[in-house]
Amino acid sequence: MKRVRAFKYAITQHASRGFSLLEILIALALMATAGAFVAGKIFDMYYEGQVNSTKIQMQNLAERLKEFRRHCDQYPTTEQGLKALIEKPVSAPECKRWNPEGYIDGGRLPQDAWSEDFIYESDGKTFNIHSMGSDKAEGGEGKDADIYLNDKPQEP
Repeated sequence: MKRVRAFKYAITQHASRGFSLLEILIALALMATAGAFVAGKIFDMYYEGQVNSTKIQMQNLAERLKEFRRHCDQYPTTEQGLKALIEKPVSAPECKRWNPEGYIDGGRLPQDAWSEDFIYESDGKTFNIHSMGSDKAEGGEGKDADIYLNDKPQEP
């Protein structure tokens, strides 16, 4: 009977002792390492979502520009810009069959995922749309690279 009590006392005392400081520090280090890895993946997925959202917005604008071309026989020029989709262009060339309701619902031009306006370039026959990306500056590489609807034009 004494042995049983002594054994129970030893088990109870050992179980209530808890974790050592070293064990807690190792567990915290492992959790911090795993957290950093997971956070990195989450930020990568967030950036990828922003790029995809921007590309979808540019594709939607391209569809609106094609509708504009069906009515006006050409795309808005660079000077007229994307604003020609919501307001009748006042500069030449004139569009006689411009849709009085505009080509974008709500009358507001969409922006890229970083709340910046898209850059539009056109000679009236072809066009390209691009976003300056996350760094909001021309050019860049990697995550700072500009995002183009069509291939980036080659420098002469």
